[in-house]
Amino acid sequence: MEIIQIKKLTKRFPMGKGEFTALKEIDLTFTKGEFAGLIGPSGSGKTTLLNIVGSLDVPTEGEVLVLGKSIGNLNQKDAAQLRKESLGFIFQSYNLLQVHTVYENVEFPLLLLKKSASERRKMVMDALEWVGLTDKEKSKPPQLSGGECQRVAVARAMVKKPSVVLADEPTANLDAKNSHNILKTMLNLNRELNTTFIFATHDEKVISYLRRKIFLLDGQVEKDVIVENPKS
Repeated sequence: MEIIQIKKLTKRFPMGKGEFTALKEIDLTFTKGEFAGLIGPSGSGKTTLLNIVGSLDVPTEGEVLVLGKSIGNLNQKDAAQLRKESLGFIFQSYNLLQVHTVYENVEFPLLLLKKSASERRKMVMDALEWVGLTDKEKSKPPQLSGGECQRVAVARAMVKKPSVVLADEPTANLDAKNSHNILKTMLNLNRELNTTFIFATHDEKVISYLRRKIFLLDGQVEKDVIVENPKS
């Protein structure tokens, strides 16, 4: 089942008196349950592509369909609704609310969906159990390690059981042990919930777990590879 369709996607940004082409006629599709990565050096276009799929930006030309909705045709309200209901985001900098508890950080996306208190409680505790942090629900981010903060970020992204999770360099600030723990957690969630994960990365640790590797160079797809015997 194709849940993301990218057709002839081109993205240009103003630069001085001219413009910079970040993406050039990209054609890609993603199916439900993929564990895929956009791989390339800085400036290859991977974050730009992830942002457009996440409805944080729009195409200059071409079309991007996410769960049947054309990103370029969504108004701000509809784009926000798509993100609230169906997309989860994991960033390298955690983006946690420092003065709020772990529980409150994970609960936040559910407040936007107007879930009842009892529904929120169950969903948050389920998400914290997935990442092994039920004992930290009352802690605040400054009391946690970097690895624990990123696990909170994963729980927050997964708490509403989104169709797609977009992860931009999620292990950039972690050591090798914590990186592998986070990646194994995300791989387990991918298998258990059939959530589609799409990474933007150049980290070899992330790349070793991917089931599909899409190599970008200068805004174009250089290679698209299905991994036969991926790390588990």
